[in-house]
Amino acid sequence: MSDEQEPNGKSFLILKAADHRHMPWKNGGGETTEIAIFPTDADLAAFGWRVSMATVASDGPFSIFPGIDRTLSILQGDGMELDIAGRSPVILTQASEPLSFPADAATTARLISGTIVDLNIMTRRGVWTHQVERRIVEGQHHLDAEGGVTMLLSLGNLRIENHGYAEELGRLDCAILDGVIFITSDMPTEAYLIRIMPA
Repeated sequence: MSDEQEPNGKSFLILKAADHRHMPWKNGGGETTEIAIFPTDADLAAFGWRVSMATVASDGPFSIFPGIDRTLSILQGDGMELDIAGRSPVILTQASEPLSFPADAATTARLISGTIVDLNIMTRRGVWTHQVERRIVEGQHHLDAEGGVTMLLSLGNLRIENHGYAEELGRLDCAILDGVIFITSDMPTEAYLIRIMPA
């Protein structure tokens, strides 16, 4: 993103929750809110990486994405049990660490109690890799976002600053970061740090 920095030295791009794109699941079983995709004009068959949220309102199978690796986290609701081919069933809740597994493995979800919203990071195997980290932000922290693509999804109110330029993030706002960024919150606030790197 360095070549897109504005003259004032700003080193982040804000993706507001109100501007995220809504679309049906690939298999038609629910709704996805797309936060970012690369390339920006890619469809679901050709993306290199994709960051999205999904509303899951009923039990059923996940869409299959050949050649894609994915990581899931629960943002809202009581969670779900995942039956992933070749693995023992696993329960994923808001307290769980992000769960990584192949997006081309047959996967079925069973809701624990009602609708959930999950965070879904997907990268094309052999081209991109990714890491997802759940963080609690309180006070001021600095983050080194050099190399690859670094994104921060906020579940509350956060302030990010670089070179004297500051921006407020609200719930489900996302920032694409570059360089050294200062992140501040007056109270414990949950956020997800997403790093996407060339394979």
